[in-house]
Amino acid sequence: MATTYDFPSDLLAGQEELHQVRAELLALLKRLPWSVEPLDGFSDDHGWRKVERPASPGWTADEQAEVEKLRERERELTVFVTCHRFWAEVAAAEKVDARMSLKHVRETEAHVREAEAEGPSAP
Repeated sequence: MATTYDFPSDLLAGQEELHQVRAELLALLKRLPWSVEPLDGFSDDHGWRKVERPASPGWTADEQAEVEKLRERERELTVFVTCHRFWAEVAAAEKVDARMSLKHVRETEAHVREAEAEGPSAP
């Protein structure tokens, strides 16, 4: 059975916010034009696969500011989570396992809630 870790609440909250910020940034980048600056479209079939892009109107100043705001918050949270005092308490040999457990703690909690909702399994 995998080791369970007693993560501090601020570390759990920081990791959860990091997940949320990354999801929000990814969704925003998918909505935006492919190029920050206005560029003509192109088609290139000379490489190992064909690449096509429509003309890009570029990003507005507000869109650029929103992306930068989310990237800055992502950097802040990444530093907070990776440099948290909790990691000093974890043995070097366990740090990778502990870090992966933190990244997936919400998935683990969801599985536990599902199992509890189903009740005891029949023999």
